[in-house]
Amino acid sequence: MFKQITFKFKNDVTRIEFWVVTGCIIVALLLSIFDVVRDNQITANNMLRAGQQFIAPTALSTTLMPVLFSYLVTFIIYLLLCFYLAPAFEGEGGDTLKGSLFIFIFIVLCYLAGIISIYFTALLALKILFIYFNRNRQNSDSALYYEAALLTASWILINVGLLYLSTPPTLRLYASFDAAAAVVLYLYAMYVLLPAEKLKNKNILYYLFRMFLLALLSSLVLYLICLAFEGGNGLTRPAAIFVLVINVGDDGNIATLVFLNFLTQLFIITPVARNIYKRRNAKKDEEIKTLKTELGQSDANLNFLKSQINPHFLFNALNTLYGTALQENAERTSEGIQKLGDMMRFMLEENVRDKILLSRDIDYLKNYILLQKLRTSASSSIIIETQIEDYQGSLMITPMLLIPFVENAFKHGISLQNPSHIKVTLQTDINTLYFDVHNSIHIRHDNDPEKGQSGIGLENVKQRLALLYPNRHDLVIRENAREFFIHLTVQLDINN
Repeated sequence: MFKQITFKFKNDVTRIEFWVVTGCIIVALLLSIFDVVRDNQITANNMLRAGQQFIAPTALSTTLMPVLFSYLVTFIIYLLLCFYLAPAFEGEGGDTLKGSLFIFIFIVLCYLAGIISIYFTALLALKILFIYFNRNRQNSDSALYYEAALLTASWILINVGLLYLSTPPTLRLYASFDAAAAVVLYLYAMYVLLPAEKLKNKNILYYLFRMFLLALLSSLVLYLICLAFEGGNGLTRPAAIFVLVINVGDDGNIATLVFLNFLTQLFIITPVARNIYKRRNAKKDEEIKTLKTELGQSDANLNFLKSQINPHFLFNALNTLYGTALQENAERTSEGIQKLGDMMRFMLEENVRDKILLSRDIDYLKNYILLQKLRTSASSSIIIETQIEDYQGSLMITPMLLIPFVENAFKHGISLQNPSHIKVTLQTDINTLYFDVHNSIHIRHDNDPEKGQSGIGLENVKQRLALLYPNRHDLVIRENAREFFIHLTVQLDINN
């Protein structure tokens, strides 16, 4: 569990801090030893004056051993924080952080039992906070250990502060025992109970029942702990060992403590943990949704560019313009070249934006249809109808959202050998866009150069609509052996 411990300093500041703290521990140890020796000498003199026998070595060892043990435990914990917890928090985490929970539990138990002094416990808590604020914030998998560090350090500092304030004993008891139990139950609910499979379907009754049982169990455990130390003395010396910091008092105090613990777990921790978990999940879902939206939009745009602006399409367009120039005056040719340039400029400049004016997207749509009409104008069996509103308002739309349907219609609805038809209709009403595409269907031959071009695909468009316009669009697709029809209704945003 602690195999990753390496005694290396990250920088000179860490090295200086280590030697300063080590020096403080050594000085405090020497002063404590001096106090123990002095107290033993005073005790020996008093006993000799009273004519009592005093065995100096035995008495000295009895009082000195707890002191040495206290400072040894303090130094070991500090070493673990410096050379295990800090590198684990700043690194990738994972399995290396599993031992951190045992460190926090060990520090809390040593504090409550009086094994380490109050002052050094507070310094260790500050060290934990320093490590927490310098953690690797990108490592979301270690959230349990990070939050345990923050709560443990905060709990210690609050309890140490209450010891030096004139606070009621009940409040100090509550902060020491009930708050500690609340931290444990909160972490269990957040990282074990709520993520469980049974709660993924929002089974609130299961959660409440489990938390009720856990509140009862924690209250029972707390009651047994208080009974074991009922009437015990509080901590009177930093070197005290196996003595609770706070006197739990009599049966009345214990009953109050246990009752408050049950109420805290059931009516505070239970709803707080669930609300925090829901908010965090909502934030994660929003981040995932944003990433999916960006990915879907980028993927759709990339696929569209690959589908439309490929050498085959440009070759056909240029050949069409060249043939037109040979057949008639250059007016239509220049118009076609201008439309093609507008399309290229649109894709290079505006297609990269999240949203554009609907009028700009309609212009692109019209330019695309015009180029396709030039390509198919020589065939009288191809009928292309458009009823596209000349919109000049302030509605905004995601670029390249409409063109895939038209591209799909020209890809599968046009045949130079068979009668074909395409009809495109677009109109708006306040902030609602109505878009229809109706086309014939033709199976392409194996030698058709367009057969291998997959296009953007309707599934891709569906995904983009679901991500960008959730609950704000309606897409109807109908198809039979000879015709294909789509009807799209979208609630658009207004440019502010």
